[in-house]
Amino acid sequence: MNIAEYSGVWVFIEVKDGKIVPVSLELLGAGKRLAEKRGVELSGILVGYGVKPLANTAFEYGADAVYVYDDPIFKLYRTETYMRAIIECTNRHKPEIILYGATSTGKDLASAAATDLATGLTADTTILDIDADTGLLQASRPAFGGNIMATILCKKHRPQMATVRPKIMKAMNPIPGRKGEIIEEKISIREEDVRTKVLEIVKSATKQVRIDEADIIVAGGKGLGDAKGFGLIHDFAETIGATVGASRDAVEAGWIEHHHQVGQTGVTVTPKIYFAIGISGAIQHLVGMQNSGLIIAINKDPDAPIFNSCHYGIVGDAFEIVPMLIEQFKRVLTAEEVKNA
Repeated sequence: MNIAEYSGVWVFIEVKDGKIVPVSLELLGAGKRLAEKRGVELSGILVGYGVKPLANTAFEYGADAVYVYDDPIFKLYRTETYMRAIIECTNRHKPEIILYGATSTGKDLASAAATDLATGLTADTTILDIDADTGLLQASRPAFGGNIMATILCKKHRPQMATVRPKIMKAMNPIPGRKGEIIEEKISIREEDVRTKVLEIVKSATKQVRIDEADIIVAGGKGLGDAKGFGLIHDFAETIGATVGASRDAVEAGWIEHHHQVGQTGVTVTPKIYFAIGISGAIQHLVGMQNSGLIIAINKDPDAPIFNSCHYGIVGDAFEIVPMLIEQFKRVLTAEEVKNA
């Protein structure tokens, strides 16, 4: 493989319900920074049906060009069809980097494409950088249970590929009316040649907490001792109108369901306020909440790593401190209700 033939940074632009998913806009921002550092163009690859107009949104968020596959065969996501588009476009235009959101679609597509392209893929990346001279993508992610950060390089193969967790990167401020080049692509595949058929899409009727959309999160960890102790988190969250979060230890102990878990193996969150109560602050957890607007930690261990990552820290017993906070918040909220009555 002659890696010198490859140039440019691409972002797979994922579409759901007729809109670009937020992580793709975040990746356009990250990709733009890489492209500028390398001195190359940032392009998007957009696959779907009726998606061509969305290229304009990609331009506003930083893309210089967008490769568009707009065909009925792409109306519903299937690994086989989307992978064919990625592979054909990659072999034709030879980008040096392709970024995907670490969504269920992005992870499925990236792994399938990497296998067929015989290249490397770094999964669940949390930090992206590039060597401006060599073009080597520096994709970093927590490893060994979150105890270290590993930077992974793909030295001998192209394109270099990575999936990036939602809410880790920040989207650029859009520039309304910004234009770029739309490159319409075609694929030689017929419906009867596709082995997978989508017969029905069933959406869950169960309403789950969307912790990644919360403005205020009260998260608890193993420092709360047991399920009964974790109840303090629910009480505090209910008082201030917050969403409940948890560390991996609390989830694995069975104190709360997995969709409340914040961290590398859970959800990445960016609330305005994040309370970390009884959470030590392992890297695995920090990568999931480090971009919160305001982080307040409560832990009885003064040497807990969480205090190195918070804006305000309280050293003490959560079972003494949190009830006092609940009492004070109730007083303030009651006074506000009386004032506005």
